[in-house]
Amino acid sequence: MDVRSFLFISFQLLCFFYEFAYAFDTINSSQSISDDGRTLVSEDGTFELGFFSPGSSKNRYVGIWYKNIPDKTVVWVANRVNPINDSSGVLMINSTGSPVVVSQSKTVVWSANSTREAKSSVVLQLLNSGNLVLRDGQNDDDLGSYLWQSFDYPCDTLLPEMKLGWDLKTGLERRISSWQSPDDPSPGDFTWGVELKDYPEMAMWKGSKKFYRSGPWNGVGFSGAPELKPNPVFNFNFVVNEEEMYYMYWLGNKSVLSRIVLNQTINLRQRFTWREATKSWSVFAAVPRDYCDNYALCGANGYCTISESPICQCFKGFKPKSPEYTDFSQGCVRNKPLNYSKQDGFINFDGLKLPDTTHTWVNNSMDLEDCREKCLENSSCMAFTNSYINGTGRVCHMWFGDLIDIKRFTSGGQDLFIRMSASEIGGKAEPGRKIGTKIVVAIVVAAVVVVAGLLLLGYYMYKSRTESIEKTEGNREANQKNEDGKDMELPFFALSTNANATNDFSINNKPGEGGFGPVYKK
Repeated sequence: MDVRSFLFISFQLLCFFYEFAYAFDTINSSQSISDDGRTLVSEDGTFELGFFSPGSSKNRYVGIWYKNIPDKTVVWVANRVNPINDSSGVLMINSTGSPVVVSQSKTVVWSANSTREAKSSVVLQLLNSGNLVLRDGQNDDDLGSYLWQSFDYPCDTLLPEMKLGWDLKTGLERRISSWQSPDDPSPGDFTWGVELKDYPEMAMWKGSKKFYRSGPWNGVGFSGAPELKPNPVFNFNFVVNEEEMYYMYWLGNKSVLSRIVLNQTINLRQRFTWREATKSWSVFAAVPRDYCDNYALCGANGYCTISESPICQCFKGFKPKSPEYTDFSQGCVRNKPLNYSKQDGFINFDGLKLPDTTHTWVNNSMDLEDCREKCLENSSCMAFTNSYINGTGRVCHMWFGDLIDIKRFTSGGQDLFIRMSASEIGGKAEPGRKIGTKIVVAIVVAAVVVVAGLLLLGYYMYKSRTESIEKTEGNREANQKNEDGKDMELPFFALSTNANATNDFSINNKPGEGGFGPVYKK
């Protein structure tokens, strides 16, 4: 072997060992990841990509997990539907520029087909966010222009800055689906996504049956979760425009690890945060929170409140459809039929998770008064509200038909104006302006307090004036009596009388003296 051949082989070996000695976050079309221990690692070392076997399974999958967490926590799986039953798998970029996973027989078990064409050679890169992206290898300056990304095809985990919802331009839906089991990452029937409708909201399904609903976005949070607010761990937003419709959260502190996971085994959506002190994941929040979160538990026109018994109740003006409310799912019916005209009115109920928005109409330029008038004009309109509570929007939201899946909170929640017949609310004076019970009570209490205060003030002034007059009269009478020398407790005697009585104040007539002077006897 000549010197040139030796140097070439040495260089190849050096490159080979260098690849294993140092972590890479990118591969190009001439490189691959095989099932021999080699992995991709994000630049900041948070995430790692490679082959793994979940739980007690021996099947092999390409996945992404947290690198520095002892208990391997997988957040994304490529070939979750088609596992490889041996260690022959390879992740590579094929001749058409698409990432693929192939088995020993060169069978493609997974591929990521890009809808965009690359202008040059492409690379596959694992980002610090946990997003696996396919991008133009010669365009490092525009890292946001991806040909394909794993964030568009989530599995059971929603990571920070990952969008849950729709790309309305392409029709792409980003929906979370649970694993079948801890040993099987294939898609389960427990899913979470955004419902595509005029007034979108997030929901979870078990199969095709709706299981939980978040309530509509109100500008601050979701109607069904008034306790969920921006906090030190994470912030969130719900975006709806002509191009996109999605929910996303992001971390306030980049050093914090947080993720949302769908668990089919216990039918929960859980948010976890990593606790370095205990080296474990801690549950930050979970949905459903209580029995009232079960979708449409109390049927049409009923509401669920966890603080009452039974938990299903009817609104004022309604009664249980089933005798003694033995079947919650039958809901409630009206005590009196509607007139279906402007003679009807509304009762305001507060503290609510707003009803299902499937049959609704939304206008972004109407105030509450215009919304009320618009609802009265339509005989099918059963309720309305201003759905934005942050004071920045005029969003008229009207419901048609039965009101489904309403929950009442002990604190928080929103107002809903429900249509009633005039006879039900006594609305002869001005139809449609019946206010809520709590407001009426507050007004009555305030009036009673004011009246009572005025009465007490009047009584105090009267008593003070009476006492002053009596005192003045008493002083005047006493002075008058003193001047007349009558009715005094001690009578007055002339000096000559006293001198004669005491023998000219003789010492023999002085039995003693006190604090006011000598005392004489007669």
